[in-house]
Parts: sequence; structure tokens; C-alpha cells
Amino acid sequence: MKVHLLLSAGRGPQECEWALAELLRRLTAEAATRGLRTEISSGTTRSALVTIEGDDPGRFADGWTGTLCWQASSPLRTGIGRKNWYVIAERVSLDIAHTVFSENDVEVVPTRTGGPGGQHRDKASTAARATHRPSGLVVVVDTERQFGLNRRIALRRLRERLEAGDTAAERAAITERWRVHDHLVRGNPARIERPVSAVNDPRRRKPPRPARRR
Repeated sequence: MKVHLLLSAGRGPQECEWALAELLRRLTAEAATRGLRTEISSGTTRSALVTIEGDDPGRFADGWTGTLCWQASSPLRTGIGRKNWYVIAERVSLDIAHTVFSENDVEVVPTRTGGPGGQHRDKASTAARATHRPSGLVVVVDTERQFGLNRRIALRRLRERLEAGDTAAERAAITERWRVHDHLVRGNPARIERPVSAVNDPRRRKPPRPARRR
């Protein structure tokens, strides 16, 4: 099982990009301690897509969803008192369902239509009404004088409309992901992370100096 998290520095200052990078390191390190695998796809320095895979990644992702705060002094500018740098993290879906077109899912029946073409169309029912049962999409074609030709055209149009619907769904999903960049609300973070100090981090702690001989 896998889930996807989109992290964005939004429209914040350059420090937010730095905060994003630090939070990504913290997230991947914590995921590793829980036996989860992570993959980061960075489109820009202001956003990153994190794929989390393993045992119950959704629970882990929930702990990293919302406004995230990296609390530390700016390494880029001096003389500023601000220490809170915000990043937004939201779960996104990359699995857009694509319609698999099969003629077995289509019901095609002859029907009559009016309009140009004379009495032959009205009496012979040469028009084709095609219904795609899984989606409910219906196409009626009466451009030809033979039912077989109209049936073939109806099936082609059904396939084209279903493909167009899939393409529109993909575009809508991409647009929704881009809107995450504008969802960032500074303040009231769901999670606050800070740099690990040398005093508290045993990995960075210096070994004791040997005692001087008298």
C-alpha cells in the first residue's frame, strides 16, 4: 500500500524552501525508523511529492498532514527575529481511474430518428443507439442509411468521449494538486519540528576529552 504527500513552501520567503528541505529529511528519517519506504519527486525547490509505501502508510502520513512548522533561526539572513517557517502538506491522489473500453459493455439497438433522409429512415430504423453500461454514456448516430455503418460510428464516438473524459479528469487532478500551493495558512501548525542540537543528539555529541596527566 502507498500514499502520496505533496509538500509546498507556498509563496513564503526563501527560508520556507530551506524549511521544506529540512522537513523532508526529518520525514524520511522518521519513516525509515517505522520500516516505511519513501520516494521524493521534487518538481521545484518549493515543492516535493513524497510517496510513502509499507505497512499502514496512511497513519504515518496523517501525522505529517496540515501546516508544518520548522522552528529555527534563518541561515540565510541575520538580524531577523522570526524563527517559524511554514510548509503545507496534503495527501493527493495520483491514481486516476482510466476507462477500459470494451464492446461487450456497450448495448447497441436500432432506433428511428426524424429529420432529413426521407421515409426510409423512419421505417427502417437505421439509426444506432449505443449505451455504455458502466458509465451510462449514450450516443445516437443516424448519419448513414445503413444500421451497420451507424453502429460502427456510434462505437467510435463512445470510445472518443470516454477517452476525453479520462483526459479531463487527469487535468482536473493536476489542477487540484497545484492549488495546494495556495492552501498554506501560517500559524496554528499541526506539527512543529526543530533542529536537533549537538547536546541532545548522541550522533553529534563530541567524545569527552581525556584527563590531563598531572
